[in-house]
Amino acid sequence: MPLNTLRERLLASSMICGVAVLGLSATQARAAAAVAAAEGEVAEIVVTGTRIPSPNLTSIAPVTTVGASDIRAQGVTRVEDITNALPQVFAGQGSMISNGSTGTASVNLRGLGSSRTLVLIDSRRLMPGDPTFTAADLNFIPAALVERVDVLTGGASATYGADAVAGVVNFIMLKNFEGVRVDAQYSGYQHTNHADGIQSVVRTAAAGATDPRQFALPAHSLFGGEGSEVSLTLGVNAPDGKGNITAYATYRQNNPILESQRDFSTCSLNSGATFAENGCGGSGTAYPARVGGFIVDPATFNTFRARTGADVFNFAPQNYFVRPDERYSLGAFAHYEIAPWATAYMDTMFMDDNSTAQIAAGGVFAGTQTINCANPLLSAQQRGLLQSTNGISCAADPTGVFRGTVARRLQPGEGTGRQAQNRHTDYRIVIGLKGDLGKNWNYDGYLQYGSVALNTKATGNFNANRLAQALNVVGTAANPVCAPGAEAGCVPLNLFTARTISPAALKFLNADSFLNGNTTERVASLAFTGKLGDYGVKSPLASEGVGVAFGAEYRREHLDFTADFLAAAGLITGAGAAAPPVQGGFDVYELFGEARIPLIGDMPFAKDVAIELGYRFSSYSSIGKTNTYKVAGEWEVIDGLRLRAGYNRAIRAPDVIELFSPQNVALDGTQDPCAGLTAANPLVATCASIFHLTAAQVLAIEKNPANQYFGQLGGNPALKPETSDTYTAGVVWQPSFAPGLDVSLDYFNIKIDQFIAGIGANLILNQCVTTQSPFFCGLVHRSPGNNSLFIDPTGFVQDTTLNTGSLKTTGVDLNVNYRTDLSRLGLGDNGSVAVSLVGTWLDHLDTQALPGGPTYNCKGLYGTTCGVPAPEWRHKLRVTWNTPYAYGDWVKSLSLSAQWRYAGKVRLDAFSSDPQLNNPGLQYETDRTFSARSYVDLTANFTVHNNLNFRVGVNNVFDKDPPIVGSSNCLAILCNGGTFPQVYDALGRYVFVGISADF
Repeated sequence: MPLNTLRERLLASSMICGVAVLGLSATQARAAAAVAAAEGEVAEIVVTGTRIPSPNLTSIAPVTTVGASDIRAQGVTRVEDITNALPQVFAGQGSMISNGSTGTASVNLRGLGSSRTLVLIDSRRLMPGDPTFTAADLNFIPAALVERVDVLTGGASATYGADAVAGVVNFIMLKNFEGVRVDAQYSGYQHTNHADGIQSVVRTAAAGATDPRQFALPAHSLFGGEGSEVSLTLGVNAPDGKGNITAYATYRQNNPILESQRDFSTCSLNSGATFAENGCGGSGTAYPARVGGFIVDPATFNTFRARTGADVFNFAPQNYFVRPDERYSLGAFAHYEIAPWATAYMDTMFMDDNSTAQIAAGGVFAGTQTINCANPLLSAQQRGLLQSTNGISCAADPTGVFRGTVARRLQPGEGTGRQAQNRHTDYRIVIGLKGDLGKNWNYDGYLQYGSVALNTKATGNFNANRLAQALNVVGTAANPVCAPGAEAGCVPLNLFTARTISPAALKFLNADSFLNGNTTERVASLAFTGKLGDYGVKSPLASEGVGVAFGAEYRREHLDFTADFLAAAGLITGAGAAAPPVQGGFDVYELFGEARIPLIGDMPFAKDVAIELGYRFSSYSSIGKTNTYKVAGEWEVIDGLRLRAGYNRAIRAPDVIELFSPQNVALDGTQDPCAGLTAANPLVATCASIFHLTAAQVLAIEKNPANQYFGQLGGNPALKPETSDTYTAGVVWQPSFAPGLDVSLDYFNIKIDQFIAGIGANLILNQCVTTQSPFFCGLVHRSPGNNSLFIDPTGFVQDTTLNTGSLKTTGVDLNVNYRTDLSRLGLGDNGSVAVSLVGTWLDHLDTQALPGGPTYNCKGLYGTTCGVPAPEWRHKLRVTWNTPYAYGDWVKSLSLSAQWRYAGKVRLDAFSSDPQLNNPGLQYETDRTFSARSYVDLTANFTVHNNLNFRVGVNNVFDKDPPIVGSSNCLAILCNGGTFPQVYDALGRYVFVGISADF
């Protein structure tokens, strides 16, 4: 087959809707990939006359491909684990997030955000994944049906439409299957708790704790987080050979792992000089109760003593490290040629996924409450210490009220962890018709519908209205009652002279809340492709004519989210924020076209020279008209040496949440530089000047031990689209002196302007205190009276959504593949070896918070401003030995595989010399550096009696602990258990065993 003919087939994968490149159908290209995927670790398309069978080596755009055998070797049942192993991918939502989890899994290419990565299934868009977080949900994709994954670098909006700003992740599914396949896998995590230094810290905390049970250490060796997945695939060809139906059904179940089951996450460690010196921290909502500057003395339980910084609750043990999850999915892919010019096809996919997130037990969370001075549950000593709003003691003001901070954590027996039970029910249906229109033309038209229904039940919280009623108590100590005006059934809450809260009071206060929402996406698309060579449209120096593709597309997205009255009004304690309703949608009409123009062919030092052009016009109901385009070229200098380069202009339209979400005060930042200061700290004078406070008022600002602070968040209907420019340049080398070796090296430069986000509460506060900028300081609103940013929602940092400055990343991707028989290396007839390396060198990860403002580079950094770790170098290297050894007809096809995963060292951004990042208030030695991490994975595969394939493996063979960060620099959501489990192996050895049976 001529090289150029196959190249045309390969380019099809980058056309809209998976249309075949210039003259050949997408089905043919995918079928070729399917055959090759079964033969090696990386999905391949064997090209006659070349030695490099990877799509990355024949397409102009840089593509990294992961094949089915590599997926099996990783032993994963969650698709997020496939993508997270790639060095181009940064942490996003996933199974190891609990506080702030949406129950979904996302992919974040290049660290530019999950919303800027377009996810496709068979080159068609995957619908938004959740009404609260619109990035596509990878849970919807059954891992057992994934044939290969293509990761395209940079903007691709001219081809696929909006959102392909950082790149595209395209999941190619198994089709044209014939027979029956049953696949089952069992897995779990084994870990030996050997962090002796942290264990010593925990023991010290237990010795001084009011309740030592909250600092219990786990067993030395544990096995848990068991997971199982079973899939059934059925395929049958039409009797006349003109069609196929491939159907599947899968079941997946994963058990949870608590943070209490790992010694390094048994407590929330305080940042400082050393963990040993600074010990365990926690939440200011603790036990016994706090009232103002006092806590109930645990020695008496009827008197107050002064509250100290040590009076905190260890919230870590009850948090999930891995969420429990149960998923059912089923679907079918069908096609049939009803005429020589028409093949009808349909894809149907369904998922029902239940995942539960759990964090520490609830209670009365630190906030401003009112207690009547005559409350009969107060002891005389307590009444004498509390000061009424009239400035005198409650004992001297029996008709007055105390108003101040009140907090009390529930204890075992009173309540378990707070849970959010997230259920996603997803559907996706594609119906289309495609075929050839004569010799040179073909078409592909389809209708697509996708929907996601979310149902969330949150438990373990209190009703804020009822809490206020239960604290307003009259009567006598022997017969207390709620003050007149309370709801029927109100039970007084005794936080002052009782060790436990009565079951009746808990029943009155407990409040489950419910959130419901749905997203829908409708797409209609029609595309034509053609070869113009027969019409004379051809370069005189080329052997092939011009190829074109053009068409039109319509897309509508709609989102609807509601909560019950209590949640919507912010009357659920411990929820972090109100859940106001969101509703909205948009339409977009699009025209697109692409062309591939061969310029020179089969000439000295110009075996093949071609350019690609693309353009898309879009008209949005929300943001108006946009234009995206691309220019790319390739030059095959000699056999085995190919140069390629491209430019793409892409856009990302704001999603429904960014446009229409109401403004709302919620947990946002992780620091307040003016809180918890000592008199000698020079920031006291700075904070007093900025916020017009006295030194005494600054010194009284309380630090939140849990490092959680309020921000005002919300949408903006005036948002403009993000625009991005991507430049790529690379070389593909297939040396003739090393048959089976291919190397591709590609430079990427992606810049996004007017990116949509909040500025960030941490950055706002840091810049306010550092530069005393009126702009940044004007966004900080402190609560009247206590000047806090966490005790009362009237104190917050204004961090609403807007078109801000720019994001930029540059670097180099390296792909190396080598396959050879060992006999060629003089090692005898001992099978073959395959080596695959995928690595990324990060040069820049820049953020410009405001247009025209300064820029900071997060390469090699992590922290409250830069976010998740961004190592300068990451790679994964796999070596597979396909042995010739067999035991008769029973055991054969034995292969052994080893993988080395590496993530380079990162440093805390607060230590950076860049004034945009330097933050003395967060400079702690415990958090200064994460050393480089290397993980080794081992896998064995063998076949029994032709149709039974067994696989067994261990990832993180040496059970390496993850890097640990103190609470001051542990980011909200993505930092869990004092580490970043979506970046590092946090749970120990992952052991799996699986079997696949074909009939």
